[in-house]
Amino acid sequence: MSELDRYFYELPPGLIAQTPPVVRSDARLMLVDRAGQTLQHRHIRDLPEILSPGDCLVINDTRVVPARLLGRRKLTGGRWEGLFLSAQPDGEWKLLCKTRGKLAPGEAVALHDAQGEDSLDLTLRAKLPGGVWLAKPNTTEDPWAALERVGRVPLPHYVERGEPTAADRRRYQTVYARTPGAVAAPTAGLHFTDELLGQLIDRGLFLVRLTLHVGPGTFRPITAETLSEHRMHFEAGALIAPAVERIQQCRAAGGRVVAVGTTSVRVLETAAADGELRPWSGETDLFIRPPYRFSAVDALLTNFHLPRTTLLVLVRTFGGDDLVMRAYAEAIRERYRFYSFGDAMLIL
Repeated sequence: MSELDRYFYELPPGLIAQTPPVVRSDARLMLVDRAGQTLQHRHIRDLPEILSPGDCLVINDTRVVPARLLGRRKLTGGRWEGLFLSAQPDGEWKLLCKTRGKLAPGEAVALHDAQGEDSLDLTLRAKLPGGVWLAKPNTTEDPWAALERVGRVPLPHYVERGEPTAADRRRYQTVYARTPGAVAAPTAGLHFTDELLGQLIDRGLFLVRLTLHVGPGTFRPITAETLSEHRMHFEAGALIAPAVERIQQCRAAGGRVVAVGTTSVRVLETAAADGELRPWSGETDLFIRPPYRFSAVDALLTNFHLPRTTLLVLVRTFGGDDLVMRAYAEAIRERYRFYSFGDAMLIL
């Protein structure tokens, strides 16, 4: 068995969640206790009973932008599809492109609005490594405003429901999303409601925000022969000084740092790279894999992830190989719902 084969498991297709639960906090929650090596079945709404006063809940406030783009090549009239990645300071966009035939620098693409009408032109400027294109939009408006006009919800490829709906735009977004820039949702955060967050605060937990703009590489399977050969994608984010102070106060008082999602883990561990948590901003390509010593995270709330992905590697590194894979096998037996719109586990 190769190193990557250890991170593969068989999932019945019917367990891939195609829609979120009607009420976010009704999602199931598997409680994974590392100390006792036990598994317990609960619900997200039970978190105020499970977590303790003084614990610090760390959430990623990135906001998913309508990054999926549809249009036509103005030269040939052929169908074109793209994924917005980021906006540059000079106004250019970074994109992934999909079309028949070969694109060339200087070619123009007409983007379609929700009604299918031409609404904005992009001129392809240069092709960068990794299949990324630089493109110049024919507008000076804010990129987020332009995307609201011409973009669609970038649902993951395994959600097979045709064109995204208005409900998808709302539900593929955390209730605390604030800072635009993600092209995929930090899915563990999708389970929270304003009411649940209020209950946790009333219980005596502290809520701390950070930002990591989730990129398209987050769900990609590892294709390298070994984990050490995998090149992690970069994602931009920030952890500000007041958040660091709150986390340090929590730990000093004996509270636990509970990371909501692998994205929160990656920011916290990046910011604590030298052993001490510090304010941080920039880009991280941290790939958490064995052996790894966690410096800033005591507990992790996370969804069930695709095989052979960096997300699954991170979760197994944190929770322990045997226990986490036992949890996955139990989740399949108990017909938990998997992936972005699915259920979750809390590793304590």
